[in-house]
Amino acid sequence: FRLALIQLHVSAVKSDNLQRACGLVREASAKGAKLVALPECFNSPYGTQYFKEYAEKIPGESTQKLSEVAKECSIYLIGGRSIPEEDGGKLYNTCTVFGPDGALLAKHRKVHLFDINVPGKIQFKESETLSPGNSFSTFDTPYCKVGLGICYDMRFAEMAQIYGQKGCQLLIYPGAFNMTTGPAHWELLQRGRAVDNQLYVATVSPARDEKASYVAWGHSTVVNPWGEVIAKAGAEETVVYTDIDLKKLVEIRQQIPILSQKRCDLYGVEMKK
Repeated sequence: FRLALIQLHVSAVKSDNLQRACGLVREASAKGAKLVALPECFNSPYGTQYFKEYAEKIPGESTQKLSEVAKECSIYLIGGRSIPEEDGGKLYNTCTVFGPDGALLAKHRKVHLFDINVPGKIQFKESETLSPGNSFSTFDTPYCKVGLGICYDMRFAEMAQIYGQKGCQLLIYPGAFNMTTGPAHWELLQRGRAVDNQLYVATVSPARDEKASYVAWGHSTVVNPWGEVIAKAGAEETVVYTDIDLKKLVEIRQQIPILSQKRCDLYGVEMKK
C-alpha cells in the first residue's frame, strides 16, 4: 500500500494551515496514497508559548476538518500532532487518526514530554504547559496494524518494542526535531527502531522555517525493516510517497528470526497499563 507523508510549511494562521493541509491530503489521495500522515503541530507554530492559544477540544475545528477530508478521500489520515488538546483544564500534545468513513480510530497523547537542555544549543521544556499521555495507541487497517508515537516518544526503544509485541508492522512518529537534535539523531533513531523490531518506521516533520522561534529539521523519512532509508524529504514543503511492502517484512523476519530468538527467560519488556 502507498504511504504519504505531508511535510507542511506551518504558519501562524490556523485556518491557512488547515486549508493547505487538506489540499495536500487530497493531492496525496489522488496519487494513490491509502495512508496519509501530517506532521507534529501542523495547525500551529511549535512552542510552549503557542500551546494554550491554539488549543482545542476533541472533537473541534481541526479534527472536524480532518474527519471530513478522510471521508471525502476514503483514506486513513493521521493528523500529526493535530492540535494542542485541551481536556479537563490540562493541555496535551495529541495525534488523532481518522478512517475512510471519517470516524475517529485513535487518539494518541504524547507519552514522553520534550524536556531537554543542551548547553549553548537548545533548551526546551514541554512540561511547562503540557501534560503527558498514559497509554499506547494502535489502529488497524486492511493492510497492517499501525503504532503511534509523537516525536520524543521515538527515543524510547521500549515503547516501540511493545508495539512490535502487539503486532504492529508500521510505526508512525509525527515529529519536529530541531537543528541540534535533527542532524544528530533523527535518522539514527528511526533506523534503530526499525532494525530492533523488524518493522517499517515513518516520521513526518513540519517543513523548515528559518524565521520561526523553533526551527524544525524537516527530512520526513521512511525506513524499512532492514534499516534502509527508502524515502526522504529535504527541508522544504513537500509530500513524500513510498510503497510499503509487507512481503519484504515477512522475508526479513524469516531470514533473521530475532523475534522468536529472544531470551524471554532472561529479560523482557512489558506494558504496565
